[in-house]
Amino acid sequence: MDIIEAGFPASSPGDFEAVSSIAKELRRPVICALARANARDIDQAWGAIKEASHPRIHVFLSTSDIHLTYQLRKTRQEVLRMALESVTQAKGYTDDVEFSPMDATRTDPEFIFQLVQAVIEAGATTINIPDTVGYAIPDEFGQFIESIINRLPPDKNVILSVHCHDDLGLATANSLEGLKKGARQVECTINGIGERAGNAALEEIVMALKTRSDFFGLETAINTTEIYKTSRMVSEIMGFPVQPNKAIVGANAFSHQSGIHQDGVLKKSITYEIIEPSSVGVSSSKLVLGKLSGRHAFAERLAELGYHLDDEALNRAFQAFKEMADKKKDVTDKDIESLLAEEKRTAYGLYRLDRIQVTCGDRGIPTAAVRLIGPQGEVLADAALGSGPVDAVYQAINRLIKVPNRLIEFSVKSVTEGLDAIGEVFIRIEKDGLVYTGRGADTDIIVASAKAYLNAINRLLTSEVKS
Repeated sequence: MDIIEAGFPASSPGDFEAVSSIAKELRRPVICALARANARDIDQAWGAIKEASHPRIHVFLSTSDIHLTYQLRKTRQEVLRMALESVTQAKGYTDDVEFSPMDATRTDPEFIFQLVQAVIEAGATTINIPDTVGYAIPDEFGQFIESIINRLPPDKNVILSVHCHDDLGLATANSLEGLKKGARQVECTINGIGERAGNAALEEIVMALKTRSDFFGLETAINTTEIYKTSRMVSEIMGFPVQPNKAIVGANAFSHQSGIHQDGVLKKSITYEIIEPSSVGVSSSKLVLGKLSGRHAFAERLAELGYHLDDEALNRAFQAFKEMADKKKDVTDKDIESLLAEEKRTAYGLYRLDRIQVTCGDRGIPTAAVRLIGPQGEVLADAALGSGPVDAVYQAINRLIKVPNRLIEFSVKSVTEGLDAIGEVFIRIEKDGLVYTGRGADTDIIVASAKAYLNAINRLLTSEVKS
């Protein structure tokens, strides 16, 4: 970072100590302290940063008629005098002074021009133009910045800065427009944190400048490979989670779910990625498997997991994956492994579950209707009552497959996490002293129970045929 606005020392003893610690610790960047346009704030600001290698005092003062009328209750002339006195006082402490006319984008432009020229004469070296309430539109903001730059005294070495809020979701766009029109400092924050909807996000501005250097012709000294890690650190410290679809640092920023996108990324990442994930500290892009994913992406993920299926098996597995994806937003590696295991269990079974419907409740009698596909492809259907929904399903299956047996073990576990987790059922059945196991997995635990029971019965029937 070139400049770190470390805090507002006059706001609290804690802020004073924090700014002071940063000023003593960090020797390369400019360390800036924020102050309102009054003597006490400016004294406090200097007290906190006086040991910095490169100290700066940033004075701010409201300038819009809205703020002057309802908040400050002062005239424009009184505000002009306060600004001059404050900048002069700050200049007595350090040569590096920044001034901000707060709510600048809702201020009469002519008053801004007058104020800016006056504080520059008083010694301000950086003029920051805040869009304090996120009111500006990019084209409008760019013209405003350009008009101020055109009126800066040519004999003064003054930097124009922009400080944009995101109330209309335009903070980054306005900041970039300001840079395009000649601003050379941007006030921004990690993850866009700030008042109300937040400030312009540092990561978005930095990566926009880097990715579109052909357009802006500007660069920063930021080590972009630290961006993702820094974002996560700030999120953890503040307790503010980063939204998944947040640009650059969101969990989905380098995730691809659409089958068309996944196919393109697998062939050449630049087809759908304008930023190399490693350039911001993300190890690699991620293909999120879901209902929009294509066969190519599914096969690629299977290969990564160590599964190499022939075309027929892949087609069956992909069809099962699509059915699962309709029930779950994202399909994890564990889900896929469970799915493959389930496909393996059913591929060679004599009987296969086709459809199931269960009615139950604390006042009703649990009832299950089951339809199976038999060994020759025949359709078998029946219904039964039970002591519970699973028992009703098993009674219906017993009516269709007349194989006497006794259920001796039934257990359920979650394969994955969340409300849409896949549940896996493990059972043991016994016939004539022999025990047969069965497993079934599904997002619906009743369906998983039916699959597990059929798996065990198929094992029993297969064993009897062999013997």
